[in-house]
Amino acid sequence: MSAPERIPPRSMTAATASSAADAALLAAGELTVRGRIRDASNAALYCMVTHDGWEAACVYKPVAGERPLWDFPDGTLAQREVAAYEVSEATGWGLVPPTVLRDGPYGEGMCQLWIEAQPDGELLALIDAEEPGPGWKAIGFAEVGDGKTALLVHADDERLRRLAVLDAVINNADRKGGHLLPSGDGRLYGIDHGVTFNAENKLRTLLWGWAGEPLTAEAVEVLQRLRRELKAGGALAERLAALITGPEIDATRARVDVLLASGVHPEPNGEWPAIPWPPV
Repeated sequence: MSAPERIPPRSMTAATASSAADAALLAAGELTVRGRIRDASNAALYCMVTHDGWEAACVYKPVAGERPLWDFPDGTLAQREVAAYEVSEATGWGLVPPTVLRDGPYGEGMCQLWIEAQPDGELLALIDAEEPGPGWKAIGFAEVGDGKTALLVHADDERLRRLAVLDAVINNADRKGGHLLPSGDGRLYGIDHGVTFNAENKLRTLLWGWAGEPLTAEAVEVLQRLRRELKAGGALAERLAALITGPEIDATRARVDVLLASGVHPEPNGEWPAIPWPPV
């Protein structure tokens, strides 16, 4: 199948229905495969899901189509995508599109609401300068050809800052520019969370602009709530227990504790490449 034309959901979108309603549709609806998303590293299928007169576009990633990774157990990426959604929902920020684990045409897999990305040239940029200008945060220098370098920057944007906190909690090892989806209603979503929740520190992201800076009061409040919900018997801990391992949940608790104790955004530790490749 060829790559599908990217069309918005016809009857239900993240803007017009609650996350819970979208998740219920994804879990209960009938999946119809319409095409394959060819630029995905693992099998990713563009589908329509229908149930009781509702219809939405979605992405279905079957476990059977996951490529083995040396540092993550085989057949666990779909569960990690759902776990990232669960943590995002617990923050109240709604940074990850509704995502469920369900059976589909090619077996069990992750099913996520399709977000029609809108062009947003204000999130990432390459500039010919030594320092970022107002409204921008530096990521690092990148080669642009002919021995030249440019400064890679991201916007000093509240939505990105929230996502940077979420990534630190879930230990996202692959936050690329292409995983940022601005929607038509002004929201920003992050996708592709298969390589998350490793018990070892693997944070690799483009969102280093706030490294070492104090967390916002809002972020501290959110992290305190996550700490409560991640305690043994907590609502979030119970949901994650069906998706990731006990040691991975313990490591998530520890990352939240470290963030609260330090009060600052994490910095690269030098033990793991700090920026994903390719960055977009």
